[in-house]
Amino acid sequence: MKYTVTALALICSASQSIAQQQPEAAQLIYHQRFESARELLHATLKTDPANAGNWYLLAQTFPGADDAATLREELAAAPEAVRSEPMFKVAYGALLMKENKTDSANAFFTQAIEATREKDANVLAAVANTHLDAKNGDPAYALTVLDKAMKREKKDATLSALQGDAYRRLGDGTAAYKAYSQALDKDKNYAAALYQLGKIFVAQKNDQLYVNYFEQAIAADSLYAPAYYELYYHYYYRDLPEAMSYFLKYQRHSDPSDENEYQLTDLLYLSKNYEPAIAKAKTLLAASPNNARLYKLLAYSYLGNSDTATAMETMKQYFSKGHDSNYVAKDFETMAELYSTQAGMEDSAMAYYEKAADRQQDSVAAYAYYKKLTDLSKKLKNYSLEAKYTGMYYTGNDQATNLDLFNWGLAHFRAEEYIQADTVFGSYIAKYPEQAFGYYWRARANSMQDSTMEAGTAIPHYHNLIAVLEKDTTNATNKKWLIEAYGYIAAYETNKEKDFPEAIAYLQKILAIDPDNKDAQRYISVLEKNVGTKQPTPGGK
Repeated sequence: MKYTVTALALICSASQSIAQQQPEAAQLIYHQRFESARELLHATLKTDPANAGNWYLLAQTFPGADDAATLREELAAAPEAVRSEPMFKVAYGALLMKENKTDSANAFFTQAIEATREKDANVLAAVANTHLDAKNGDPAYALTVLDKAMKREKKDATLSALQGDAYRRLGDGTAAYKAYSQALDKDKNYAAALYQLGKIFVAQKNDQLYVNYFEQAIAADSLYAPAYYELYYHYYYRDLPEAMSYFLKYQRHSDPSDENEYQLTDLLYLSKNYEPAIAKAKTLLAASPNNARLYKLLAYSYLGNSDTATAMETMKQYFSKGHDSNYVAKDFETMAELYSTQAGMEDSAMAYYEKAADRQQDSVAAYAYYKKLTDLSKKLKNYSLEAKYTGMYYTGNDQATNLDLFNWGLAHFRAEEYIQADTVFGSYIAKYPEQAFGYYWRARANSMQDSTMEAGTAIPHYHNLIAVLEKDTTNATNKKWLIEAYGYIAAYETNKEKDFPEAIAYLQKILAIDPDNKDAQRYISVLEKNVGTKQPTPGGK
């Protein structure tokens, strides 16, 4: 649905004051069938080119910011005699508004109003309507003009509805609601007013009320396509069968368009009708071979149909045809998942997961990509990358656990990034001081960084580890790590400090928990010879 403002067509309703205009074209514009109205007006203006009202209607078939260049060509075909007519001046002013020539446009509007001595409600409404349709229009000025029109046509529902549009542009929902309600007091079946009341409550996210108003609009006028579209959009995220039902009704009551066909294909895909979606997407691509989003929709349909090979090739076409600004995180995620299914393509999968994470606006949602990147890095045994992405997954993630923090440090350790590993395991200790893991791996990281024991940086961490582990020497892991810690300190005291009695004391601690440890027994024997005295064995034996 391209247009959200219906004020542009309201003046074209069946008001007696504009009976000289093409009534069928006016109704088509009111129902937002602009292409059909344009075709009808082209035919009408060929036989009656002097009808200024129809030239105004023709301008209304280019709503919003639609092609100003085309409208200029259209109006250039008007005969010279009709160009001085007030309604043609309004039509030309509408063109100037599209070209952002507001001052020039207002000059034409003023000429039209003055030529009719401010007495032609149709001209006044047309000027107000044009301001409300234009992005650079002035809704306050439109209200001023509408006040003058309503003094001439007090019972015209169209004018009250236009007032409602002006108040909406000004952000005054209360006044807009009142104006639309007044339009309905004048014409209870005025579908456009019911539709705009619904739009007020769309802005307020009150789905119960806006659905009710859109349904009332359809009940009042079964041809009013904009209301069908809004109901389709409402159900799009809630009830796909209902969304499909309303979309088909919208399509039936609106002009054929590529956009409609695309949205129908999208609904077929979402409804898991993959074969029809594929067939329709192919048909559309035959007519529009460079339409990137059709390739995307086709690829997703192939993927839904479990044809991953064709899905991948089609996604490649999507990326080659599209523009970076149009890509979303899901596009890169899809490509990453496709590459993940192929052996040896892990690097490509990672590249697309990285793009998905970069494009993801929701930082929480990005954690899923970091997790995928972590797993792929681990699979490739690229521990440095594993550490990078584990850290990104852990940082700020409420769902991350102590295991994620541990794996972050361990990946740095395996990558021989010992300084980083020391930092991460330091964080682990700070968060989980009662657990031995942080102390052990921080000690290991420092021992690897200081491989000659020159700085002794691992010693304080092994002492901290011992303090935790000695609380339970029966645990197998604790026993294993204690032996390692005692042995490392003994080696340090021997080789660096030359304190042989202290070294022997730590080796004896090993024998206290592992009496048959041959290495400890042998080293004690060697060290005792160096100190010249035999040290007592554990237990006083």
